[in-house]
Amino acid sequence: MLSKIERGQASPSLSALHRLAKALNTNVAELTAQEEAVRSPVMRADERPVVNFGSGRSGIQLERLVAPARSQLLQGDIHLLAPGTESEEMIHHVGEEFGYVLEGELELKLGDNTYTLSAGDSFYFASEIPHSYRNTGKVTTRVLWINTPPTF
Repeated sequence: MLSKIERGQASPSLSALHRLAKALNTNVAELTAQEEAVRSPVMRADERPVVNFGSGRSGIQLERLVAPARSQLLQGDIHLLAPGTESEEMIHHVGEEFGYVLEGELELKLGDNTYTLSAGDSFYFASEIPHSYRNTGKVTTRVLWINTPPTF
């Protein structure tokens, strides 16, 4: 599978990339960086890279708000989920996460609890809690998502 990913013949899910990054002692942001990170404190809206994970129902796009770098303590993305898109399996890792639903609907699963969020709702949780999410609505969901340390 790794060889197919490297040759562009396979598109791994976000959870598969998370497992691979963990095995390589890095994070998904570093694995998916397309070019050398720009060292400016400002990233213009029209310059933000969008990274695709998976395909079909599990296809998630991350609009990078912060260029990935090895020494960062914080990561910010806008998660874009088409209707029916989901993160698949539950993951857990070290850190904390904060999110704000910009548009659409989001079902957030934290351990045994499930929460339904709409535009304007926010969340915060310890990343050690197994978690997953999906778009249960009929329009694209956009979520401002902040992680520390960088995970994706």
